[in-house]
Amino acid sequence: MKKIIASLAILTAGALFCQRASAQEEWTARGIGAAACPAEIAAIEAPFEMPALQRPVFADRSLDIKARGARQGRKCTAVIQKCIDQLSAKGGGKVIIPAGDWLTGRLILKSGVCLHLEEGAVLRFTGEVEDYLPAVFTRSEGIEIYSTGACIYARDAENIGITGKGTLVGPPQGSPVQTLNMSGVVVEKFVDYNSPVESRVYDTIHNTDGLEHGARTPNPLFSPLFFSPVDCKNVLVEGVRFQDSIFWNIVPIYCDGVIIRGVTVDSRGGRTDGIDIDSSQNVLIEYVTLGCGDDCFTIKAGRCEDGIRVNRPTANVVIRHCLALRGPGGLTCGSETAGWIRNVYCYDCAFLNVSNGFYFKTRRTRGGGVENVWVDGIVMQGVKNAFGWDMLGSRTYVGELADRFPVREIGPLTPAFRQIHISNVDIESCRTLFSIKAIPEIPLEGLYIKNMNATCSQMGSMQDVGLITFDNCNIRTVQQ
Repeated sequence: MKKIIASLAILTAGALFCQRASAQEEWTARGIGAAACPAEIAAIEAPFEMPALQRPVFADRSLDIKARGARQGRKCTAVIQKCIDQLSAKGGGKVIIPAGDWLTGRLILKSGVCLHLEEGAVLRFTGEVEDYLPAVFTRSEGIEIYSTGACIYARDAENIGITGKGTLVGPPQGSPVQTLNMSGVVVEKFVDYNSPVESRVYDTIHNTDGLEHGARTPNPLFSPLFFSPVDCKNVLVEGVRFQDSIFWNIVPIYCDGVIIRGVTVDSRGGRTDGIDIDSSQNVLIEYVTLGCGDDCFTIKAGRCEDGIRVNRPTANVVIRHCLALRGPGGLTCGSETAGWIRNVYCYDCAFLNVSNGFYFKTRRTRGGGVENVWVDGIVMQGVKNAFGWDMLGSRTYVGELADRFPVREIGPLTPAFRQIHISNVDIESCRTLFSIKAIPEIPLEGLYIKNMNATCSQMGSMQDVGLITFDNCNIRTVQQ
């Protein structure tokens, strides 16, 4: 990939908006990002065995929600859900969301059904708790629970999709479905992993004492993800825009065969990841543009003891021709690693103005790890830290386990990072090139870096690292 000659400067908000728009146009011309998405899916090449993924084929029948009684300015959940149910019962088809501004609560996709948003369609999700109940099975930050699930949810479905040129808008900021959520404590300390999953119900119903007086409920919600299929096969997300989410945006959990392409995410505020692949396999992400309040492209596989119990890896993920515009992480692996993250290939992508270009993170309590990751043909501009590994965390969340010493005994929750291959990377500007905090009991092993050109303010630091191989790397440290 050719590099942009001019580095990003410190700009006013208005100028920065123009710069981002200009950068997107330039990267579109180079075949990167949502606007460059071609009609056809090219053959998938990877340094591991990867199936030839195909779009789900939907039956040639459709239902238009307006023709079925939906009206703008009114909540139309029941109409949309009835269309989904009827089409699925007949063998599938497309539910058409026509141009207009539509309001809905949680929708549940069924096998064979594609939710298609026509150009000019805006589908807004309400902020009322009752619109996301009853509680459904899901996974939140790597722990299995029952709660709101997702704005668009599916479970045990095959051949489902969300397509079109329309926009999905998340629940309003500050609405009850957001403000009554679990917060202020790490999830593994909040949910009893020894309890049966069926008893882990978080819906505000079972204990609502004092809510009308503004008191915090002892049984809060877990805020809904935006789109999250669970235990599904052959999932397609194509062309649509996700905007103003209150939690993670696109989150396949326990899925097999996922295609995400030509999608744009524009989310701000904490915990609004772009795409989270959670214990899923055979995934293609291409021509996607993400601007996020949290990590952009994220790979996860379960958390702590609960993730070890489930024991489902994320494997065979290809990310190509994608653009990250903002967020703490460009590509992040972890920190939920219990089921292992294996076989990830990210190539021909650009990361602009993210805090960490590539971020590999876990904790001594998280288990599993990350292995067999390939990164090739990446451009970074205006990043704070180009490459980061953090296996310790902070005392706030894991107590004394965040201290490097003493060396701990290796056990089932001890994570490992190994076999990470990085090549053909152009880092135009970054504050720190490397920040590696592994653990002394299992050092980071097998890091290979080839053909890298980097300009940084400082090299950074490394601790508890085994063999690192540098081949044809040019590194310049300059005052920025």
